[in-house]
Amino acid sequence: MPQPPEPARRATAAEVARLAGVSPAVVSYVLNEGPRPVAPATAERVREAVRQLDYRPNRAARALRVGSTGMVGLVLPSVTNPFFAAFSEAFQAAAHDEGLAVITASSDAVPDREQELVESLPRHGIDGVVVATVMHLTGRPPAVAPGVPTVVVNAPFPVPGVHALGPDTRQGAELAVEHLLTVHGHRSVAMVSGEVAAERPVARELGWQQALAAAGAEPGPVVRVPFERSGGQDAAAELLALPNRPTAVFATSDAQAFGLLHGLWSAGVRVPEDVAVVGFDGTDDGAYAVPPLTSARQPVAAMAEAALDALRQPAGESHRLFALDLVVRTSCGCPGA
Repeated sequence: MPQPPEPARRATAAEVARLAGVSPAVVSYVLNEGPRPVAPATAERVREAVRQLDYRPNRAARALRVGSTGMVGLVLPSVTNPFFAAFSEAFQAAAHDEGLAVITASSDAVPDREQELVESLPRHGIDGVVVATVMHLTGRPPAVAPGVPTVVVNAPFPVPGVHALGPDTRQGAELAVEHLLTVHGHRSVAMVSGEVAAERPVARELGWQQALAAAGAEPGPVVRVPFERSGGQDAAAELLALPNRPTAVFATSDAQAFGLLHGLWSAGVRVPEDVAVVGFDGTDDGAYAVPPLTSARQPVAAMAEAALDALRQPAGESHRLFALDLVVRTSCGCPGA
């Protein structure tokens, strides 16, 4: 058996698995004495790795999986949207460190499909469900899995009866728009909104309005398109068809912003010289946009870990919002690093 590393912090189940040459799930089976049998020689390797690393299982994580499958479900609106791809990766990494497997499913941003997935996943033996909901965009309550712990993420509001969390979208939008107004001196900012089915202004739009009001600036035009690259490209065409083109645009997701940048480039419009652009999400893909995208950044890793922690909590209701920071690149007009 290889020599163990010298951890500077509490060892994780993933480190035990690497040292023993097994999967984190096998570590879980050995420590929890099930639900699946493990060969005696393999089990002894795991126990030896536990001793060498002085591994102490997280009691809350163990409580989630004792007598169960060691699997959790993750329902996303999209697996191609850069933000939800990043959230999925962060959540799976956090779960892996606790010896949990993740079953991921996409609702394609269809509320009825989201409801079906949340109701059907427990039949596959999962121990909990995390739902990145889109239902708030339609005014419907988020889906809750029957009989298993459910955590709702991407939630700007409390959800009755469950633990919920999400980004402080109002604060993040205000931060991005304020940058265009105060640092770059724009007197109006247009908005590309993804809230196509919203009956009243929601948090991102409220943040845009508050930043404009605080600066004494005029609201620019609002274009409502899906949270997708194609929606952003359509928004570019609509904005460029206006008699008075905006000099600055806030896109309410990075995916929209990427489509917007492409649409502007295709029309021969320079960013940021002719139109400044900022996004919302702060995904790593923004660094590779042309030009690199300035964006309000969601704390993806912290939210993923908080979602996993919330699954372990006793049944109840809570709501937590996470502040965003601004990733400044060049699409807003700031010089490159």
